[in-house]
Amino acid sequence: MEEVRRILLDGAPVEMVRRGDVLEAPDGRRIAPDDAVHLPPAVPTKIICAHLNYQNRIDELKTEGPPAPNYFFKPPSALTAHKGTVIRPRGCRFLNYEGEVAIVIGRATRNVGVASALDAVAGFTLANDFALHDFRHADRGSMLRVKGADTLAPVGPGLVRGWVPGDQVLRTTVNGTVVQESTLGGMVFSMSYLIADLSRMMTLLPGDMIFSGTPANSRPVEPGDVVTVECDGLGVLENRIAEGEHDILDEAGWMPESSDQALGVALGEQLRE
Repeated sequence: MEEVRRILLDGAPVEMVRRGDVLEAPDGRRIAPDDAVHLPPAVPTKIICAHLNYQNRIDELKTEGPPAPNYFFKPPSALTAHKGTVIRPRGCRFLNYEGEVAIVIGRATRNVGVASALDAVAGFTLANDFALHDFRHADRGSMLRVKGADTLAPVGPGLVRGWVPGDQVLRTTVNGTVVQESTLGGMVFSMSYLIADLSRMMTLLPGDMIFSGTPANSRPVEPGDVVTVECDGLGVLENRIAEGEHDILDEAGWMPESSDQALGVALGEQLRE
């Protein structure tokens, strides 16, 4: 396996290969990972997220899984990187972590079959599909506000090539306490299936990301909390939560609200759509 990280080096984005305890650039420059300013490991045209793709999450919400995957989009503007700050807007209470493995596409892909779907992959990384459930009442199924705000898509720390999904353990911690844990075998639909399904309808382009779903026990976090996601072979993605500097303007659109939808999903109660 090979891990490649994108970092800011001397003010410019550079792809660095991890070699033991250092990152090394093609021109030989080296830096310790903890000293690097990380960038997202790929530049996607789209981020597609699988909804309710772990059986224990479906069971937790007392709902029924779909016969085929459901998806929603996050805009690329939601991306942040390893050690990046995740912002909970002022006036909001229900910012939930959702630790995941993200698939990064390596070549233009259309109408690929399940058996060959992983051939289209550049590598894998970690993701945290943060959700702002204070806007659950507003989106009416689209998840645009819930999932699409700035900083709600941390990915990293690097792109791991040659990693093969199997029964690896996916784990999320908050301030060092384990809050989510499952093997990837807990997925309802495999990563190969997700790629094949999506490629029937749209061209997946190099750098595009597919977030593969989160296990049970997604819960709200508070400003100051440190959230990590880890999976065997993919390293650790770490982010700190902070409160936004400004109030959400009330001149247009929905305002945050402690709705039944917010309480139901944010706190792990029965799913209400």
